[in-house]
Amino acid sequence: MHGLITSAVEVTNISRHGFWLLLDEEELLLPFEQFPWFKSATVEQIINVEQPSAGHLYWPALDVDLAVQSIRQPEAFPLIARS
Repeated sequence: MHGLITSAVEVTNISRHGFWLLLDEEELLLPFEQFPWFKSATVEQIINVEQPSAGHLYWPALDVDLAVQSIRQPEAFPLIARS
């Protein structure tokens, strides 16, 4: 059995341009232009974020899975799904 993920993930700010996540000690920006799945989402849907495993985030209300690395370096992940 795997251990529990003890680090917390929290949405700290939402603006018309995107939103910020606090993951451990790191703050990450998710601009809506690069992450269009969130642009029409409600605040409740955006703040409902889980970390099922290290390096992986999941928004269950939106069925969006993201690797943390794709947020840190979106240019390294050129495939963009349509919203």
